[in-house]
Amino acid sequence: MTSKQQPSLPAKRAFVVQIHADAKVEQGQWQGRVEHLVSYRATRFQSLEELLTFIVKVLNEPEPQE
Repeated sequence: MTSKQQPSLPAKRAFVVQIHADAKVEQGQWQGRVEHLVSYRATRFQSLEELLTFIVKVLNEPEPQE
């Protein structure tokens, strides 16, 4: 990879998603925790919509200036 290429899976877009042991994903019952690996921002979610809302919010935030 040259210095001008961006990685296809950049760390700033990485999340850890933990699905609660009692979640019945096959029935559409999502619950768990998600954490953004770069900022350490995290939240608990009770639905797939809440999970995706958090991810979209974090990805749309402006990057801090160095």
